[in-house]
Amino acid sequence: SQDYPSKPIRLVSPGPGGGADFVARFIAQGISSPLGQQVVVDNRPAGVIPGQVVSKAPPDGYTIMLNGNSFWIAPLMRDGVPYDPVKDFAPITSAVGSPNLLVVHPSVPARSVRELIALARVRPGALNYGSASAGGSVHLAAELFKHMARVDIVRISFKSSGASVISLVSGEVHLMFANAPPVVPHVKSGRLRALAVTTLQPSVLFPGLPTVASAGLAGFEVASVYALFAPARTPAAIVNRLNQEAVRFLARADLKEKFLATGVETIGSTAEELAA
Repeated sequence: SQDYPSKPIRLVSPGPGGGADFVARFIAQGISSPLGQQVVVDNRPAGVIPGQVVSKAPPDGYTIMLNGNSFWIAPLMRDGVPYDPVKDFAPITSAVGSPNLLVVHPSVPARSVRELIALARVRPGALNYGSASAGGSVHLAAELFKHMARVDIVRISFKSSGASVISLVSGEVHLMFANAPPVVPHVKSGRLRALAVTTLQPSVLFPGLPTVASAGLAGFEVASVYALFAPARTPAAIVNRLNQEAVRFLARADLKEKFLATGVETIGSTAEELAA
């Protein structure tokens, strides 16, 4: 632990182009210099694979993971998940949080949540939504919407969040309850239309954008959280070092502004807070 790190560190993250990948690359760049070693992002397909890879890695601090809600929700939604999110990992820090955005392709005529619900009700099964990993906030937000709004919208599954966003921008997918970072540039450019945020209250990150809950779906609430983990039994001194460097980086004013510009708020918690 006293010599750590003496070689590059691998930061495993779900597929390229998604919210987790965006956050992972920011953090990897930010902590490489103070650690004195390069932190290399290793993208793996969305779902349980990143957790499986990291849970089996040596607990030496040279393989860590940046992942979101689906990592710890997956065992509650499916059988055969090859890891235990509590027993097999050492929490490092909660990194960032963000509301999801309900976005549609401009070809969809709905300009509000109410109009989207009305359209889906008169055209059951005609609209589709994109999502990557089952159990992620993108997937669960859409299914919660379908349940509460009593509509039939078809799920189109992708191997990564980035692939689903590409299909949404191209018009192959009609809508998405997307993580904010990958879609904010497309909303700003007009290639996508944002209808609402998924938090219970309006978000300061997206002033003027209504909530899904205000469109008649009272109580609708979904948010994305991304956090850093190491394999279980990683020495406390190494976990503490990684926590200190990550939290220090996330607290930087310039970094906060960069994240805010993409619809993300930095957190930077203790390991104990993340564990809880």
